[in-house]
Amino acid sequence: MIRFYLLDHRTVVGKAIDIGLLGLNLVFVAVFVLETYPLSSAVQEALWQFEVAIALVFLLEYVLRVYGARSRVGELTDPYTLVDLVAIVPTLSVWLLPVPALAANIGFLRVIRVVRVLRFYRFTRDEEFFFGTVSVGTLRVMKLLLTVLTIFFVAAGMFYSFEHEMNPQVATFADAFYFVVVALTTVGFGDIIPVTQAGRAVTVAAILAGIILIPWQASKIVKEWAHRDQVNVVCENCGLAYHDRDASHCKSCGHVIYQEYDSRE
Repeated sequence: MIRFYLLDHRTVVGKAIDIGLLGLNLVFVAVFVLETYPLSSAVQEALWQFEVAIALVFLLEYVLRVYGARSRVGELTDPYTLVDLVAIVPTLSVWLLPVPALAANIGFLRVIRVVRVLRFYRFTRDEEFFFGTVSVGTLRVMKLLLTVLTIFFVAAGMFYSFEHEMNPQVATFADAFYFVVVALTTVGFGDIIPVTQAGRAVTVAAILAGIILIPWQASKIVKEWAHRDQVNVVCENCGLAYHDRDASHCKSCGHVIYQEYDSRE
């Protein structure tokens, strides 16, 4: 029952869970961004309590997913489950440490908090969403856009974490995000530059990630478009799938294949 509702996209309860988790993801990310701005101590405390509450909800979701899985070992090693865990570990670690103020200033914990944006990848796991089913091509376009935004956001978060104390030009997350977008799009205005070794390393890593991941995702979309006019007919002789609509023979082995084709198309 637990597994069904966590994976379901069609029933009212399943849709409500999907929408609720998506909304909490957005709020979780928004809280991280807001915390980089100068706010009153009361607002900062309220945001922190809100962040802990959301992290506890995600922890409950994590436990239920593992508990309701057919293979708990498989679920624990699933990349999406690992991302879910890594996304909440920083917040829960700061919350559970004896001295919260000290824990909040631990650089490593502050840096890895930006990975919470990776939780959005769980919603692109398959073609079914709470609003319906999308095509494979649409899903791949969504993954490409999410990959671009993830690279920008994670790089900006890490750049801010390393630079904001040493670099007066990086006062908020918006400054860091602006720099990353300008750097990765090769515009290079030069009004913001990294002053720390870690900041430079983040910039280089973000550029390399963009060079590798974005073309990889884009190639999948191109392949999907290249095969969209083909028919999923499998050759009985060699097993090749997907042939042109008007093909009468397999283009790999020459075996006769049967498929209906309307010459008016």
